[in-house]
Amino acid sequence: MPLSALIVDDEPLAREGLRLLLARDPDVAEVWEAAGGREAVARLRSHRPDLLFLDVQMPEMDGFAVLREIGAEAAPVVVFVTAHDRYALQAFEISAADYLLKPVTEERFATALARAKARLRAEPPGEAARQILGLLEALAAPQRSLKRVAVRGAGRTVFVDLAEVGWMQAAENYVELHAGRAVHLLHVSMARLEAALDPAAFLRIHRSLIVNTGRIRELLPGAHGDFVVVLDDGTRLPCGRRYADRLRALASNPF
Repeated sequence: MPLSALIVDDEPLAREGLRLLLARDPDVAEVWEAAGGREAVARLRSHRPDLLFLDVQMPEMDGFAVLREIGAEAAPVVVFVTAHDRYALQAFEISAADYLLKPVTEERFATALARAKARLRAEPPGEAARQILGLLEALAAPQRSLKRVAVRGAGRTVFVDLAEVGWMQAAENYVELHAGRAVHLLHVSMARLEAALDPAAFLRIHRSLIVNTGRIRELLPGAHGDFVVVLDDGTRLPCGRRYADRLRALASNPF
């Protein structure tokens, strides 16, 4: 079945690039463009495209406002085009919506288009709309930091309060949580855990180390303009040079 698509972006070169990529796909028969949110709403209502390539960041009316205006139930399958930060990308992934990160590469576009066509064929009516609603709700909700984590192992689940964790260390596909004499092994990447932590309470000081700032007793000078972090239990942790500025900022009094 021939497909139609609408490209929404306030940058003419970005629209042209997506149009050229869409033109290579034999399944796409019609392509329309909109240079802004208001025009996008009008074209969505009049043309009802199968696919929507939607820029997130536009003046006056951004991509999310476009979806709110038309209502998620009337939205086609959406591929977001964005230069958003990692938190927004996580929200896209949580809601199962696809996205293209600018600048758009040919390979990544082909993957996103294939996924969009598969969703169009496989999902029942309204499912894409429900996922979009989930995305908007995730972005609208305040960022919540983890207070505790569930650690599974040896046939049981242990709940660990993060306030009791003095420091964390990467261990291949896991992270070690050091809470007093106890060490808990959490199956998560360092980057994903860091993104979920309260930045006011935890600080990454090394590519493989995160420290509870409330447990820092003192900072000792390192050999290369960096620091050695000393915790309240006497544990000494090295600070990577690229992270030293974070500790300098932490050591600056607000007066």
